[in-house]
Amino acid sequence: MLKLSDSAGKLVGQKMFQILSKAQKLEQLGKPIIHLEIGDPDFETPKHISEAAIQSIRSGNTHYTNSLGLLELRELARDVTKKSRFFRPDLDQILVTPGANYQIYLALSCLVNKEDEVIVPNPSFVSYSSIINFIGAKAVHLPLKESNNFKINPDELEGLVTKKTKAIIINSPNNPTGSILSKLEILRIYEIASKFNIAIISDEIYSRMLYEDSSISFYSPSMIDECKERTILINGFSKSYAMTGWRIGVLTAPNYLIEKMGLLLESTLSCVPAFTQHAALEALKSDQEEISGMVDEFRKRRDRIVFRLNKIKGFSCVVPHGAFYVFPNITKTEMSSEAVAELLLEELGIASCPGTIFGSEGEGFIRFCYANSIANIEEAMDRLENHFGVKNETI
Repeated sequence: MLKLSDSAGKLVGQKMFQILSKAQKLEQLGKPIIHLEIGDPDFETPKHISEAAIQSIRSGNTHYTNSLGLLELRELARDVTKKSRFFRPDLDQILVTPGANYQIYLALSCLVNKEDEVIVPNPSFVSYSSIINFIGAKAVHLPLKESNNFKINPDELEGLVTKKTKAIIINSPNNPTGSILSKLEILRIYEIASKFNIAIISDEIYSRMLYEDSSISFYSPSMIDECKERTILINGFSKSYAMTGWRIGVLTAPNYLIEKMGLLLESTLSCVPAFTQHAALEALKSDQEEISGMVDEFRKRRDRIVFRLNKIKGFSCVVPHGAFYVFPNITKTEMSSEAVAELLLEELGIASCPGTIFGSEGEGFIRFCYANSIANIEEAMDRLENHFGVKNETI
Protein backbone atom coordinates (compact mmCIF):
# COMPACT_ATOMS: atom_id res chain seq x y z
CA MET A 1 0.00 0.00 0.00
CA LEU A 2 1.23 3.49 -0.87
CA LYS A 3 1.85 5.95 1.91
CA LEU A 4 -0.67 8.78 1.84
CA SER A 5 0.10 12.43 2.45
CA ASP A 6 -0.47 13.98 5.83
CA SER A 7 -3.15 16.16 4.25
CA ALA A 8 -5.04 13.13 2.94
CA GLY A 9 -5.08 11.71 6.44
CA LYS A 10 -6.95 14.79 7.65
CA LEU A 11 -9.84 14.45 5.21
CA VAL A 12 -13.26 13.66 6.68
CA GLY A 13 -15.51 14.70 3.79
CA GLN A 14 -19.13 15.74 4.27
CA LYS A 15 -20.79 13.46 6.80
CA MET A 16 -24.28 14.18 5.48
CA PHE A 17 -23.37 12.47 2.21
CA GLN A 18 -22.16 9.49 4.19
CA ILE A 19 -25.49 9.42 6.06
CA LEU A 20 -27.30 9.64 2.71
CA SER A 21 -25.29 6.68 1.43
CA LYS A 22 -26.20 4.61 4.49
CA ALA A 23 -29.87 5.56 4.13
CA GLN A 24 -29.84 4.57 0.46
CA LYS A 25 -28.37 1.17 1.33
CA LEU A 26 -31.22 0.63 3.78
CA GLU A 27 -33.68 1.56 1.02
CA GLN A 28 -32.08 -1.01 -1.27
CA LEU A 29 -32.80 -3.58 1.43
CA GLY A 30 -36.47 -2.58 1.36
CA LYS A 31 -36.65 -0.17 4.33
CA PRO A 32 -38.74 2.95 3.58
CA ILE A 33 -36.71 6.06 4.45
CA ILE A 34 -37.84 9.67 4.77
CA HIS A 35 -34.90 11.84 3.73
CA LEU A 36 -34.40 14.84 6.00
CA GLU A 37 -30.61 14.58 6.12
CA ILE A 38 -29.23 16.42 3.11
CA GLY A 39 -29.72 20.00 1.89
CA ASP A 40 -31.08 19.16 -1.54
CA PRO A 41 -34.33 20.85 -2.64
CA ASP A 42 -36.95 18.33 -3.67
CA PHE A 43 -38.13 20.61 -6.47
CA GLU A 44 -37.01 19.96 -10.03
CA THR A 45 -34.70 22.51 -11.61
CA PRO A 46 -37.07 24.89 -13.47
CA LYS A 47 -37.58 23.54 -16.98
CA HIS A 48 -36.49 26.70 -18.78
CA ILE A 49 -33.12 26.50 -17.02
CA SER A 50 -32.61 22.87 -18.05
CA GLU A 51 -33.70 23.67 -21.59
CA ALA A 52 -31.09 26.44 -21.79
CA ALA A 53 -28.37 23.88 -20.98
CA ILE A 54 -29.75 21.36 -23.47
CA GLN A 55 -29.85 24.01 -26.20
CA SER A 56 -26.31 25.05 -25.33
CA ILE A 57 -25.09 21.47 -25.82
CA ARG A 58 -26.99 21.18 -29.11
CA SER A 59 -25.32 24.41 -30.22
CA GLY A 60 -21.91 22.85 -29.70
CA ASN A 61 -20.91 24.51 -26.45
CA THR A 62 -19.00 21.47 -25.24
CA HIS A 63 -15.43 22.77 -25.36
CA TYR A 64 -13.14 24.78 -23.10
CA THR A 65 -14.22 28.20 -21.91
CA ASN A 66 -12.36 31.09 -20.33
CA SER A 67 -11.21 29.81 -16.94
CA LEU A 68 -12.71 32.90 -15.25
CA GLY A 69 -16.14 32.14 -16.73
CA LEU A 70 -18.24 33.30 -19.66
CA LEU A 71 -18.10 37.06 -20.04
CA GLU A 72 -21.90 37.25 -20.38
CA LEU A 73 -22.46 35.42 -17.09
CA ARG A 74 -19.88 37.50 -15.23
CA GLU A 75 -21.46 40.71 -16.54
CA LEU A 76 -24.95 39.55 -15.56
CA ALA A 77 -23.69 38.57 -12.10
CA ARG A 78 -22.50 42.16 -11.67
CA ASP A 79 -25.98 43.45 -12.55
CA VAL A 80 -27.70 41.03 -10.15
CA THR A 81 -25.32 42.05 -7.36
CA LYS A 82 -26.27 45.66 -7.97
CA LYS A 83 -29.96 44.77 -7.50
CA SER A 84 -29.48 42.55 -4.46
CA ARG A 85 -26.58 44.17 -2.60
CA PHE A 86 -26.61 47.71 -4.04
CA PHE A 87 -23.14 47.77 -5.57
CA ARG A 88 -21.80 46.70 -8.97
CA PRO A 89 -18.50 44.85 -8.62
CA ASP A 90 -15.81 45.29 -11.23
CA LEU A 91 -15.51 42.56 -13.84
CA ASP A 92 -12.15 41.46 -12.45
CA GLN A 93 -13.83 40.80 -9.08
CA ILE A 94 -15.98 38.00 -10.52
CA LEU A 95 -15.09 34.31 -10.88
CA VAL A 96 -17.39 31.53 -12.10
CA THR A 97 -16.85 28.26 -10.22
CA PRO A 98 -18.28 24.71 -9.98
CA GLY A 99 -20.51 25.48 -7.01
CA ALA A 100 -20.09 27.46 -3.79
CA ASN A 101 -18.35 24.69 -1.84
CA TYR A 102 -15.32 24.93 -4.12
CA GLN A 103 -15.22 28.69 -3.57
CA ILE A 104 -14.48 28.10 0.11
CA TYR A 105 -11.54 25.88 -0.86
CA LEU A 106 -10.24 28.50 -3.33
CA ALA A 107 -10.52 31.33 -0.82
CA LEU A 108 -8.84 29.46 2.04
CA SER A 109 -6.11 28.04 -0.19
CA CYS A 110 -5.17 31.50 -1.49
CA LEU A 111 -5.40 33.27 1.88
CA VAL A 112 -4.21 30.94 4.60
CA ASN A 113 -0.83 29.40 5.34
CA LYS A 114 -0.05 26.39 7.50
CA GLU A 115 -0.44 27.18 11.19
CA ASP A 116 -2.61 30.23 10.44
CA GLU A 117 -5.98 30.43 12.19
CA VAL A 118 -9.49 30.77 10.78
CA ILE A 119 -12.40 31.53 13.11
CA VAL A 120 -15.35 29.26 12.35
CA PRO A 121 -18.83 29.27 13.91
CA ASN A 122 -19.63 26.15 15.92
CA PRO A 123 -21.92 24.55 14.78
CA SER A 124 -21.41 25.30 11.09
CA PHE A 125 -21.30 23.77 7.62
CA VAL A 126 -18.97 20.78 7.73
CA SER A 127 -16.72 21.78 4.82
CA TYR A 128 -15.28 24.81 6.60
CA SER A 129 -13.27 22.94 9.20
CA SER A 130 -12.56 20.04 6.85
CA ILE A 131 -10.88 22.31 4.28
CA ILE A 132 -9.04 24.29 6.95
CA ASN A 133 -7.60 21.09 8.40
CA PHE A 134 -6.68 19.78 4.93
CA ILE A 135 -4.57 22.83 4.08
CA GLY A 136 -2.79 22.60 7.44
CA ALA A 137 -4.33 25.62 9.12
CA LYS A 138 -6.21 25.71 12.43
CA ALA A 139 -9.96 26.10 12.83
CA VAL A 140 -10.75 28.19 15.92
CA HIS A 141 -14.32 27.49 16.96
CA LEU A 142 -16.70 30.27 17.96
CA PRO A 143 -19.68 28.84 19.91
CA LEU A 144 -23.19 29.62 18.68
CA LYS A 145 -25.67 29.34 21.54
CA GLU A 146 -29.36 28.49 21.34
CA SER A 147 -29.96 31.18 23.99
CA ASN A 148 -28.67 33.73 21.43
CA ASN A 149 -30.67 32.22 18.57
CA PHE A 150 -27.48 30.57 17.26
CA LYS A 151 -25.95 33.90 16.25
CA ILE A 152 -22.37 35.13 16.48
CA ASN A 153 -21.57 37.17 19.57
CA PRO A 154 -19.15 39.84 18.24
CA ASP A 155 -17.48 40.31 21.63
CA GLU A 156 -16.71 36.59 21.84
CA LEU A 157 -15.44 36.74 18.26
CA GLU A 158 -13.00 39.54 19.07
CA GLY A 159 -11.73 37.57 22.05
CA LEU A 160 -10.63 34.73 19.73
CA VAL A 161 -8.54 36.88 17.39
CA THR A 162 -4.77 36.36 17.64
CA LYS A 163 -1.75 37.36 15.56
CA LYS A 164 -2.26 34.15 13.57
CA THR A 165 -5.90 34.87 12.64
CA LYS A 166 -6.30 35.29 8.87
CA ALA A 167 -10.06 35.03 8.36
CA ILE A 168 -13.49 34.67 9.90
CA ILE A 169 -16.16 32.61 8.15
CA ILE A 170 -19.77 33.74 8.52
CA ASN A 171 -22.86 32.06 7.10
CA SER A 172 -26.15 33.96 7.15
CA PRO A 173 -28.73 32.45 6.79
CA ASN A 174 -26.93 29.71 8.64
CA ASN A 175 -26.53 26.00 8.06
CA PRO A 176 -27.44 24.06 10.25
CA THR A 177 -29.52 26.44 12.39
CA GLY A 178 -31.34 28.77 9.97
CA SER A 179 -30.33 31.85 11.99
CA ILE A 180 -29.79 35.26 10.38
CA LEU A 181 -27.29 37.91 11.44
CA SER A 182 -28.62 41.46 11.78
CA LYS A 183 -27.09 44.48 10.05
CA LEU A 184 -25.72 45.71 13.38
CA GLU A 185 -24.10 42.35 14.10
CA ILE A 186 -22.47 42.24 10.67
CA LEU A 187 -21.27 45.85 11.00
CA ARG A 188 -19.64 44.92 14.30
CA ILE A 189 -18.05 41.79 12.79
CA TYR A 190 -16.71 43.90 9.93
CA GLU A 191 -15.33 46.44 12.40
CA ILE A 192 -13.41 43.67 14.18
CA ALA A 193 -12.12 42.24 10.88
CA SER A 194 -10.94 45.69 9.81
CA LYS A 195 -9.29 46.37 13.16
CA PHE A 196 -7.16 43.22 12.90
CA ASN A 197 -6.89 43.16 9.08
CA ILE A 198 -8.51 39.76 8.61
CA ALA A 199 -10.70 38.50 5.78
CA ILE A 200 -14.44 37.85 6.01
CA ILE A 201 -15.51 34.80 4.03
CA SER A 202 -19.26 35.36 3.82
CA ASP A 203 -21.15 32.24 2.75
CA GLU A 204 -24.42 33.58 1.33
CA ILE A 205 -25.67 30.48 -0.47
CA TYR A 206 -29.05 30.79 1.34
CA SER A 207 -29.45 34.55 0.82
CA ARG A 208 -32.60 34.15 -1.28
CA MET A 209 -34.17 31.82 1.26
CA LEU A 210 -35.55 34.29 3.80
CA TYR A 211 -38.96 34.23 5.45
CA GLU A 212 -41.11 37.32 5.78
CA ASP A 213 -41.92 36.74 9.43
CA SER A 214 -38.34 37.55 10.42
CA SER A 215 -37.70 40.92 12.02
CA ILE A 216 -34.20 40.78 10.51
CA SER A 217 -33.69 41.65 6.86
CA PHE A 218 -30.76 40.28 4.87
CA TYR A 219 -27.49 42.19 5.10
CA SER A 220 -24.09 41.32 3.68
CA PRO A 221 -20.62 42.58 4.62
CA SER A 222 -20.10 43.05 0.89
CA MET A 223 -22.43 46.07 1.17
CA ILE A 224 -19.77 47.73 3.35
CA ASP A 225 -16.66 47.36 1.20
CA GLU A 226 -18.07 46.19 -2.17
CA CYS A 227 -15.73 43.19 -1.92
CA LYS A 228 -12.74 45.45 -2.54
CA GLU A 229 -11.05 45.24 0.88
CA ARG A 230 -11.71 42.06 2.88
CA THR A 231 -15.10 40.54 2.00
CA ILE A 232 -15.19 37.35 -0.07
CA LEU A 233 -18.77 36.68 -1.13
CA ILE A 234 -19.57 32.99 -1.54
CA ASN A 235 -22.65 32.23 -3.62
CA GLY A 236 -24.14 29.72 -6.02
CA PHE A 237 -27.27 28.37 -7.67
CA SER A 238 -27.69 25.07 -5.82
CA LYS A 239 -30.23 25.93 -3.15
CA SER A 240 -32.34 28.80 -4.50
CA TYR A 241 -32.72 27.38 -8.01
CA ALA A 242 -32.82 23.67 -7.09
CA MET A 243 -29.59 23.17 -9.03
CA THR A 244 -27.50 21.16 -6.54
CA GLY A 245 -26.32 18.70 -9.19
CA TRP A 246 -25.31 21.39 -11.68
CA ARG A 247 -22.31 22.57 -9.61
CA ILE A 248 -22.31 26.21 -10.64
CA GLY A 249 -21.62 29.35 -8.63
CA VAL A 250 -20.26 32.89 -8.82
CA LEU A 251 -17.61 34.23 -6.44
CA THR A 252 -17.00 37.94 -5.72
CA ALA A 253 -13.81 39.15 -4.03
CA PRO A 254 -10.99 41.71 -4.26
CA ASN A 255 -9.52 41.61 -7.78
CA TYR A 256 -6.00 40.58 -6.68
CA LEU A 257 -7.48 37.59 -4.85
CA ILE A 258 -9.74 36.66 -7.79
CA GLU A 259 -6.63 36.61 -9.98
CA LYS A 260 -4.99 33.97 -7.77
CA MET A 261 -8.17 31.95 -7.21
CA GLY A 262 -8.73 31.97 -10.97
CA LEU A 263 -5.26 30.53 -11.49
CA LEU A 264 -5.92 27.82 -8.90
CA LEU A 265 -9.21 26.94 -10.60
CA GLU A 266 -7.41 26.89 -13.95
CA SER A 267 -4.75 24.59 -12.50
CA THR A 268 -7.17 22.13 -10.88
CA LEU A 269 -10.27 22.19 -13.09
CA SER A 270 -9.36 24.12 -16.25
CA CYS A 271 -12.79 25.73 -16.53
CA VAL A 272 -16.50 25.40 -15.82
CA PRO A 273 -18.54 23.75 -18.62
CA ALA A 274 -20.19 26.27 -20.94
CA PHE A 275 -23.59 24.58 -20.90
CA THR A 276 -23.91 24.78 -17.11
CA GLN A 277 -22.96 28.46 -17.35
CA HIS A 278 -25.70 28.99 -19.93
CA ALA A 279 -28.14 27.37 -17.48
CA ALA A 280 -26.96 29.85 -14.82
CA LEU A 281 -27.45 32.71 -17.25
CA GLU A 282 -31.03 31.64 -17.83
CA ALA A 283 -31.61 31.32 -14.08
CA LEU A 284 -30.49 34.88 -13.42
CA LYS A 285 -32.16 36.64 -16.32
CA SER A 286 -35.52 34.87 -16.25
CA ASP A 287 -38.60 35.63 -14.16
CA GLN A 288 -38.04 34.77 -10.49
CA GLU A 289 -41.67 33.91 -9.68
CA GLU A 290 -41.01 30.16 -9.61
CA ILE A 291 -38.13 30.70 -7.20
CA SER A 292 -40.32 32.82 -4.92
CA GLY A 293 -42.89 30.02 -5.00
CA MET A 294 -40.29 27.54 -3.75
CA VAL A 295 -39.42 29.83 -0.82
CA ASP A 296 -43.12 30.19 0.05
CA GLU A 297 -43.45 26.42 0.12
CA PHE A 298 -40.35 26.06 2.30
CA ARG A 299 -41.87 28.52 4.78
CA LYS A 300 -45.03 26.39 5.03
CA ARG A 301 -42.93 23.30 5.64
CA ARG A 302 -40.85 25.10 8.26
CA ASP A 303 -43.97 26.22 10.11
CA ARG A 304 -45.31 22.69 10.15
CA ILE A 305 -42.14 20.90 11.25
CA VAL A 306 -41.45 23.43 14.03
CA PHE A 307 -45.02 23.11 15.31
CA ARG A 308 -44.86 19.32 15.32
CA LEU A 309 -41.39 19.12 16.90
CA ASN A 310 -42.43 21.33 19.79
CA LYS A 311 -45.22 18.88 20.68
CA ILE A 312 -42.92 15.85 20.92
CA LYS A 313 -41.51 14.75 24.28
CA GLY A 314 -37.83 15.49 24.63
CA PHE A 315 -37.75 17.88 21.68
CA SER A 316 -37.83 21.68 21.47
CA CYS A 317 -37.17 23.84 18.44
CA VAL A 318 -36.59 27.55 17.91
CA VAL A 319 -38.02 29.06 14.72
CA PRO A 320 -35.40 29.52 11.98
CA HIS A 321 -35.85 32.52 9.69
CA GLY A 322 -33.79 31.42 6.72
CA ALA A 323 -32.38 28.44 4.79
CA PHE A 324 -34.33 25.13 5.03
CA TYR A 325 -33.13 23.52 8.23
CA VAL A 326 -34.39 23.13 11.77
CA PHE A 327 -32.02 22.37 14.64
CA PRO A 328 -34.12 20.97 17.48
CA ASN A 329 -32.77 20.53 20.99
CA ILE A 330 -33.00 16.86 22.04
CA THR A 331 -31.21 16.98 25.41
CA LYS A 332 -34.38 16.03 27.28
CA THR A 333 -34.42 12.67 25.52
CA GLU A 334 -31.32 11.95 27.65
CA MET A 335 -29.66 10.52 24.55
CA SER A 336 -26.65 11.79 22.61
CA SER A 337 -27.12 13.39 19.21
CA GLU A 338 -25.46 10.41 17.54
CA ALA A 339 -27.72 7.97 19.38
CA VAL A 340 -30.90 9.86 18.44
CA ALA A 341 -29.88 10.11 14.78
CA GLU A 342 -28.98 6.41 14.73
CA LEU A 343 -32.31 5.46 16.30
CA LEU A 344 -34.21 7.63 13.85
CA LEU A 345 -32.54 6.01 10.87
CA GLU A 346 -32.34 2.39 11.94
CA GLU A 347 -35.67 2.06 13.80
CA LEU A 348 -37.93 4.85 12.54
CA GLY A 349 -36.71 5.19 8.95
CA ILE A 350 -35.95 8.90 9.26
CA ALA A 351 -32.60 10.11 7.92
CA SER A 352 -31.27 13.09 9.87
CA CYS A 353 -27.92 14.57 10.87
CA PRO A 354 -26.59 14.49 14.43
CA GLY A 355 -25.65 18.00 15.52
CA THR A 356 -22.12 16.90 16.34
CA ILE A 357 -21.12 16.60 12.67
CA PHE A 358 -21.39 20.41 12.56
CA GLY A 359 -19.14 20.91 15.58
CA SER A 360 -18.90 20.13 19.28
CA GLU A 361 -21.57 22.71 20.14
CA GLY A 362 -24.00 20.58 18.13
CA GLU A 363 -24.17 17.97 20.88
CA GLY A 364 -27.73 17.91 22.17
CA PHE A 365 -29.18 18.81 18.77
CA ILE A 366 -30.04 17.16 15.47
CA ARG A 367 -30.61 18.73 12.07
CA PHE A 368 -33.62 18.10 9.88
CA CYS A 369 -33.70 19.48 6.34
CA TYR A 370 -37.29 20.26 5.41
CA ALA A 371 -36.61 20.17 1.67
CA ASN A 372 -39.21 17.45 1.45
CA SER A 373 -42.99 17.36 0.99
CA ILE A 374 -45.34 18.30 3.82
CA ALA A 375 -46.80 14.78 3.55
CA ASN A 376 -43.38 13.23 4.20
CA ILE A 377 -42.64 15.71 6.98
CA GLU A 378 -45.95 14.84 8.66
CA GLU A 379 -45.17 11.13 8.36
CA ALA A 380 -41.73 11.65 9.89
CA MET A 381 -43.22 13.62 12.77
CA ASP A 382 -45.87 10.93 13.30
CA ARG A 383 -43.11 8.33 13.64
CA LEU A 384 -41.26 10.55 16.13
CA GLU A 385 -44.45 11.16 18.10
CA ASN A 386 -45.29 7.46 18.23
CA HIS A 387 -41.83 6.64 19.56
CA PHE A 388 -41.16 9.50 21.99
CA GLY A 389 -44.74 10.48 22.89
CA VAL A 390 -46.49 13.83 23.08
CA LYS A 391 -45.88 16.49 25.71
CA ASN A 392 -48.58 16.91 28.30
CA GLU A 393 -50.86 19.78 27.31
CA THR A 394 -51.49 22.35 30.04
CA ILE A 395 -54.82 24.15 30.32
